[in-house]
Formats: sequence, C-alpha cells, structure tokens
Amino acid sequence: MDLLRTAAPYLAYSYLTLVGRTSRVRLLGLEHLEAARSSGPFIYTFWHQRQALFTYTHRGADASVLVSRSRDGEIIAETMRLSRIGAVRGSSSRGAAEAAKEMLDLLASGRSVGISPDGPKGPARKVKEGAVFLALKSGRPLLPITNASSRVYRVERAWDRFHVPLPFSRICVKYGPPIFVGPGDDLRGKAELVERTLNAITEEADTSVSG
Repeated sequence: MDLLRTAAPYLAYSYLTLVGRTSRVRLLGLEHLEAARSSGPFIYTFWHQRQALFTYTHRGADASVLVSRSRDGEIIAETMRLSRIGAVRGSSSRGAAEAAKEMLDLLASGRSVGISPDGPKGPARKVKEGAVFLALKSGRPLLPITNASSRVYRVERAWDRFHVPLPFSRICVKYGPPIFVGPGDDLRGKAELVERTLNAITEEADTSVSG
C-alpha cells in the first residue's frame, strides 16, 4: 500500500499528461486573466470537483495552491510538485491559521495562490467565506476559473462527484471576471457572487465541450 501511495503522484502526472496531449484544449476568458495579472498577484478560485485537470493546463504556473493535510492531500501536493505548482498545506479543520498566513505572505511577495472554496469536504459548489476573507485581508482579487472535458469519469462515491478527465477529449478552460473584496463589503454577499460566477462559467464550459 505504501508503495502504491508513493507511485500514485507519478501515475497521476503521467496520466494527465496523456489526457492533455491527446485532447484539444481551448482557453476562454483570457481577458479576465490579463485583468487580474495587470495589478499583481491574485487568488485562483475553482471548484474542488474540477481541480485535477489544472495540474496539466497550469503546469509551471507561478502559484501555490491550498491542499489539505490529509493523506490524499499528500498525493495531490506531490502531483502538483511534479507539475511545478506550489502547495500550501492546511484546511478548515487542520492548520487553517498557518495556511492563511502563508498564503497572505505569498501574495505580499508577489506570488499568486489558489483555493477551492468548497473543499476539502463540501458541500459541493458552496463557497465558504475563507477565500473571500483572504481577498479582503490581502487586497488581491479572486479570479474564478473552471474547466470541462467532453469525456470524463465521475467518481460517484466522492462528495463532489470528482471529475477525472479522459483522453481524446475536447477540453475548455474558462476564466471569469476578477472579484475584489473591500473593507466595507458584505463577505457573505461576496461569497455568493463568487459562487454564482463559478457556477455560471462552469455551465458555459460544460456547454462548450458538449455535442
């Protein structure tokens, strides 16, 4: 079992390379990415369900992503390392304060970060206020991002029906407009805006690869 867990990140990295190289990838909403970049680092915000594909499409990105301290999180973090993406270890139940401080320090140093605001345990597609709080404290915008694949395996037993993209797919990566959070803003209202935006661009990405 330990050998399998050691090999798992390498298998995941190789598999996602196969998916990416045999698929047609479209990037939509790049003007939103450029708008976010124009003012410095930002906070990638994406649904937990769709995170696997980003370790291919965003290899070498100048970003560090929040990953839980669970054993599964260790596999994800190592897969990200192979993909030249940084990891910040922590979650709402373990290491939250330390992770938040590390992400704030990274943003202050000029490095973007990433967070799945419904992870690590859900409920699916419901934004918790942690990401919004991070945007408020850092002064950096949230950048919604999603992906869709025309051929996908859904892990039905997972709390979010986790998506595993399949080779020979049509793939869409879509960005939404940056969302800023100011001192006088209602955090719950901003969280709902992030949720609506993520759901909207996810539906649009799904539609773009269907048929």
